[in-house]
Amino acid sequence: MSKELSAPLNQIAVSSARTPAWLRITGIVLAGSAFVAACAHISIPLYFTPVPLTVQPFAVLLLGLLLSPRLAAATLIAYLAEGAAGLPVFTPTPAMAGLAHLFGPTGGYLLAYPLAAFLTSALWRRTGRGFTAAAFSAAAGDLTILCWGALWLAVETHVPVRSVLMLAVLPFLAGDALKVTAAAALASGFRRLRRTHE
Repeated sequence: MSKELSAPLNQIAVSSARTPAWLRITGIVLAGSAFVAACAHISIPLYFTPVPLTVQPFAVLLLGLLLSPRLAAATLIAYLAEGAAGLPVFTPTPAMAGLAHLFGPTGGYLLAYPLAAFLTSALWRRTGRGFTAAAFSAAAGDLTILCWGALWLAVETHVPVRSVLMLAVLPFLAGDALKVTAAAALASGFRRLRRTHE
């Protein structure tokens, strides 16, 4: 190959090597936030609590296990920003849209997502990469969501602690245990698959 032809090709290769990093990060953030939004629309209203049963925590925990701490948090911050801007990414709730979700009774759960994803990711990278470590890390992230959501609901509704636990924590423990287990199994399985192909 001539020098005249190889020089432009080298320049294209260098520039293309730089560009995909930004495109990849942007793509991950957008795909991750879309995944959380899709899970938010899989919901079951509960008659005894203003907090619906959704698949959102599973998405948050899985992203925390799959992404780096900062990228996981950035993805959830982007998700909240999309919802605050009015995009239909939050769980559909009558008479509530955009910022109203963030300041409503379930706002605490939503605002805890970036922290939960960051914590889940950071813990898994420090404690190991097996299923047990993934489950422990995801459980810590899920507990963060539940506690922050319960605290927010207590402030919003001015109800006693016992009532808040009955409304915002206890009804979701069994389902969240399944979400933690599923996220841990998928993340640890994905890591094993990657290692076998490296």
